[in-house]
Amino acid sequence: MKPMNKIPFLVVFSILVFIETVIANFEGLDNLHFASKPLIVGLLLFYFSRHGKHLGPHAKIFTTLALSFSLAGDVLLLFVYESGHFFIAGLLAFLIAHIMYAIVFLRQRNAKTKPYGFILLLLIYASGLFSLLKSGLGDLLVPVVVYMCVILLMAVSAFLRRKKTNAYSYNLVFVGALAFMLSDSLLAVNKFYTPLPFADFSIMFTYALAQLSIVFGLLKQENR
Repeated sequence: MKPMNKIPFLVVFSILVFIETVIANFEGLDNLHFASKPLIVGLLLFYFSRHGKHLGPHAKIFTTLALSFSLAGDVLLLFVYESGHFFIAGLLAFLIAHIMYAIVFLRQRNAKTKPYGFILLLLIYASGLFSLLKSGLGDLLVPVVVYMCVILLMAVSAFLRRKKTNAYSYNLVFVGALAFMLSDSLLAVNKFYTPLPFADFSIMFTYALAQLSIVFGLLKQENR
């Protein structure tokens, strides 16, 4: 099977994101979520498998694992209306996905890069977010704090690739990591603090942007 060309892929990917963020939220069409949401990362996983053959085994394996656990998380979160256990399972799946991405990023870390200023900014951001969420977390306080720490680690590991890989790859991956943080922050605020306007659109759009940016950025990195 020939690799999927970039432009057709982006067209199909954009259509799926549009279906998931807009059409699937119309009354009577909400069942579309069960197909459109998993297909977003599923398509990315397929694209990466076809175009990532030039990468080293480390990058291929752990990126594939990150996308696979993300896909599992997407599916699990579709069933949160059945039981809160699905949310915990989905949270765990995404936590593992972030760890897998961090492992890939750290493979190309720049030992000369000092992340202390960036870490300080992240801690300020996380502290402000936690102050909003803590009263609504209840029994999920510890899992959410652990999850926040892991996604901060993923963002720092993306930052540490600075000047160790080409600028195109670095910028895409870094933007993707920040978009992932934003998506998860919006989801947390919407769930634990207050409902946000157009939450389904903003959460899924930033999530799709995050996954797309990270995958395309990794495909442009040097073989590792």
